[in-house]
Amino acid sequence: MRGWWQDLTDLVLPTECAGCGRPRAALCVECRAVLCGAAPRRVRPVPEPRGLPVVHAAAPYEDAVRAVLLAHKERGALGLAGPLGEALAEAVCGVLRRESGVTGDSGAQSWVGGPHGGSQGRTMPLSLVPVPSSRVAVRARGHDPARRIALAAAGELRRAGVPARVLAVLRQRRAVADQSGLGSRQRQVNLAGALEVTATGAGLLARGGRVVLVDDLMTTGASLAEAARVMREVRTQENTGIETARKPVSGAAGGPVMGLENRISAAVVAASPESFEINRN
Repeated sequence: MRGWWQDLTDLVLPTECAGCGRPRAALCVECRAVLCGAAPRRVRPVPEPRGLPVVHAAAPYEDAVRAVLLAHKERGALGLAGPLGEALAEAVCGVLRRESGVTGDSGAQSWVGGPHGGSQGRTMPLSLVPVPSSRVAVRARGHDPARRIALAAAGELRRAGVPARVLAVLRQRRAVADQSGLGSRQRQVNLAGALEVTATGAGLLARGGRVVLVDDLMTTGASLAEAARVMREVRTQENTGIETARKPVSGAAGGPVMGLENRISAAVVAASPESFEINRN
């Protein structure tokens, strides 16, 4: 019955793979394997912006992966959020494995219990914080791609036993220029001081737990560096109880504050192929 319904649907709404264009599949087996099948790896752009947290990516941004991300983001192929969320969840697992000292491709279960182990670790929430798109971009696209993928990733992680949630607590505090066509340094200047935590976000973050910044794509790393700067600022306030002034900075985002860098990491679905080749220890 399901096969008959799929045949009828294909006649009315012809489907082709978003990655390679093959017919009768929104995402074929081969393209899904390219997106979700490889072990996530740490990625570093060159030049690396100051304050960039440790970032893991599921796949290089090329060929089928690039086509799938663009289909979801720009052409509204919302059904692709599922496999993209699966890929992002694997990248998050790469972050967690690194922090817990687990080697190999052990999946999300390797981190259940947290880096400190025990029942206390198992109840520790994992917060996925998506890097926000501008309001203009969200209106133009009709959806927020990073947030949608983050929600799918959180579902994948919960099914694997990791208590994950999505906290959309970041927003743009000022308008920024279109990033396309800007170089690394220009993007850092463009985004410096551009993000802030929402009014209710600080309270949600104060409940504790690990924070992983998430996005669909990392190119120069400027967006993740700016998001990390804001998160470190909030964490500093949590730990000191002292309200600090939020001052826009020129150029690259600020560095780690009070040794908090190891508490904020990042995961993305894809990153530029060159960033996979730079894996310094």
